[in-house]
Amino acid sequence: MRILVTGGAGYIGSTAVDILMSQGFDVNILDDCSTGHADNVPAGTTFIQGSLLNTSDIGQALKGCDAVMHFAGKSLVGESVEKPELYWSVNVGGTRNLLDEMRRANIQKLIFSSSAATYGEPEVLPISEGAPTRPTNAYGATKLAIDAMITDEARGHGLCAASLRYFNVAGCLKSARGWLTERHNPETHLIPNVLRSTSANPVKIFGSDWPTKDGTCIRDYVHVVDLIDAHIKALNSLGKTGHEIFNLGSGGGYSVREVLAASSSAIGKEIAFVDSPRRAGDPAVLIADISKAERVLNWKPTRDIGAMVGDTLASFG
Repeated sequence: MRILVTGGAGYIGSTAVDILMSQGFDVNILDDCSTGHADNVPAGTTFIQGSLLNTSDIGQALKGCDAVMHFAGKSLVGESVEKPELYWSVNVGGTRNLLDEMRRANIQKLIFSSSAATYGEPEVLPISEGAPTRPTNAYGATKLAIDAMITDEARGHGLCAASLRYFNVAGCLKSARGWLTERHNPETHLIPNVLRSTSANPVKIFGSDWPTKDGTCIRDYVHVVDLIDAHIKALNSLGKTGHEIFNLGSGGGYSVREVLAASSSAIGKEIAFVDSPRRAGDPAVLIADISKAERVLNWKPTRDIGAMVGDTLASFG
């Protein structure tokens, strides 16, 4: 089976490419390298450096493919608030183009990298797939709009798809060509920022008086290798038609202080940090209910916060 991986030169997409190839899949990659990196692309793939906004690039990338894993898109929450038009154009417009070209090529299997940002601030924890969807930023709104488009495509044109919603991805994979790690600019993710914290530039803890076990926010994290395992299990589970949505996460979540403790243990010294005021709009706890993925996909995360931190630290070299 040949899979098109959109965004396959990025952090998550390149990990998917490596694992797919290790399991015997053939892989095409479509990436404009605006945030991805061409040196993430391994030999043995068909690489099209192109855009989802260009239908001819998509058509070329889909040649010979049987299914698509769709990771490409803009993904910074703050940027989406400042530039919502960019997110609607690239994420929604680009996916519309992809769905149209898939239909023309008679490719009817899709795994979409969605987001738990579709839910917004939760009423009930953990968050299930049936929770209300009220995104609080353009990033989450575009992911929700894409999920709706996929549902309509399945209903109207026989697409068979799964959307995987997750919060925070961490850790990395050591491939034959080196670590496939986070290389974001700017880096907004907690774990790499914690590991790079210094006394001159300590990491900020936004609030130490939250109603949690240690007073800091709790967030859900999933190791990137476990995440791709879920994508492949979802691909293998696809039937003849329809659209399923699955939440992915740790099943319990980790507090900011737990991330700090795991990072301090990995480095062998206390991480520098400074307590700061709460940020407006931050929920105290965000945890996914992963029972549907466990039940339907037979998926369960196997790597804890220690593995996520340890791999990230090792990738620093």
